[in-house]
Amino acid sequence: MRTKARPGSFAIAHICWGLLLTLLACSGAVAQTDGGKAATLGAVAAHVRTMPLDPSFDPNAPLGSHHFMTPGVRLGWEETPASVQAAAGGPQFGVFTCQLGLSVGQCYDPFQMRHAYGIDSLIAGGFDGRGQTIVIVDAFQSPNLVNQVAFYNAFYGLPPTNLTIVAPDGLTPFDPTNADQVGWANEISLDVEWSHNIAPGAKIVLVLSKSDMDSDILSALKYAVDNNLGDVISMSFGEAETCVGIPPGPALNAAYHAVFEEATRKGITLFASSGDQGASQPTCNGSSWIKSSSSPASDPLVTAVGGTELRAADYCIAGVTVPNCDPTTAPAPGTYLSEIAWNEGPFGDFSNLFRSTEATGGGFSTIFGEPPYQEGTAGLHGGTQRAEPDVAYNGAILHGVLVFLNHPGEPTAFFRFGGTSCGSPQWAAITAIMNQKAGGRIGFLNKAIYDIGKQGNQTSFHDITSGNNSALEFDSMNNPVLVTGFAAGTGWDATTGFGSPIAPNVIAALIAGVSPGDAQSALATTKPQGNPGAPGHMQPH
Repeated sequence: MRTKARPGSFAIAHICWGLLLTLLACSGAVAQTDGGKAATLGAVAAHVRTMPLDPSFDPNAPLGSHHFMTPGVRLGWEETPASVQAAAGGPQFGVFTCQLGLSVGQCYDPFQMRHAYGIDSLIAGGFDGRGQTIVIVDAFQSPNLVNQVAFYNAFYGLPPTNLTIVAPDGLTPFDPTNADQVGWANEISLDVEWSHNIAPGAKIVLVLSKSDMDSDILSALKYAVDNNLGDVISMSFGEAETCVGIPPGPALNAAYHAVFEEATRKGITLFASSGDQGASQPTCNGSSWIKSSSSPASDPLVTAVGGTELRAADYCIAGVTVPNCDPTTAPAPGTYLSEIAWNEGPFGDFSNLFRSTEATGGGFSTIFGEPPYQEGTAGLHGGTQRAEPDVAYNGAILHGVLVFLNHPGEPTAFFRFGGTSCGSPQWAAITAIMNQKAGGRIGFLNKAIYDIGKQGNQTSFHDITSGNNSALEFDSMNNPVLVTGFAAGTGWDATTGFGSPIAPNVIAALIAGVSPGDAQSALATTKPQGNPGAPGHMQPH
């Protein structure tokens, strides 16, 4: 479902809305047969549905009359757990049909995702983020979060989450009939569960703003930085960068950058998701779509995370997995197979199931000039503006990650989440592991990322060379809006940056490659150049 973006607020669109979500709930009965799979495939189009724009939206209202951000979630069908016992070769926890080739696409649990990107070998070596703190900034709240996370951890045999929740400006009472608040609750669940999945030894501080208005999220973010609450910050939200700051005015855009400057001086690493509607973003009044990069991902002091569609090995259980497999020769669950730029819809994968585009954000800023660390990058073709994303991570909806929800407004179940909101908290978790291994904060990463990525024979990233982020969306009058995006290619591109992590290698390379002068140079050379001309909103990704 899609709600219109409301100006002046962050929408959860980058939740693995970047949740954009297509939430595929996981509950139900037994594993299906081949025939059952075919029946499911035929029924998918009826279940993956597009949110209409908010019916309260008035296209004739003056710009600036809507002043908060709204989520852009995708809610799909419920997946079914497979009836598989450990004695039959299965793992010691529940496996879902989307992990056995019995559902449309795939889904991944914590152990598959760790294995796909090489994080499992780091955890096995004792590098799990212990001694480090991940800060997650979100809006509103997720009631029952502590119990929800405890159930998830028990289900997968994970250690307890060391979670602190802070609401510096007060906690807004939760309204389960408010789709905006429910969407943010979903985003919070994704962010907390999956940062813990990747760095189970790290502390997590969840900082909640009282609403999703730009100024409220800025206040929460500033509190986290002023009080030095953690070593790395994840921001799974965004909006068209020209929409940031009204109300109260253009100065708010600069105020965000000032907070990022303070964080960079303190050695705090910053991540933000790049968006979930490809090269497009909602207009500032939410009535249509424009070609735009996403803020805060477009800030040069932030590492922008794009989305991929990861194809990794399913669980192999003889007589259950489709196609049939031999557990003695099959690759381990989560073994990396391939990756393309995330684009589900008319210009990408599953085009028969999505009326409009769900895809990795990416493009070129109109607010920030090209930072020195991007100069000479082949994929920029001599551009003069800040380009994003910098890196990528799995974000496809129908190749999504499993998240457990248990809060008012949603069924209590496991869901499949997709979107660039998946990547930001997981990259933050990888950074916690990196800081642990380095013995302290690494801090600003972008200069070293580009130094590594520009090497033709680099082995730190999976270079994503196939796909695009062109988008077909629909305006408030249901008219199609086509936004031509960018193509993936060798090296850096405006869909997936330099690619997804090969975690052991990228951690080693960044520890060796980051120097104190990197942050100082970035601080001296990156300032906003322009002012937003209209109000906007941030969306959870």
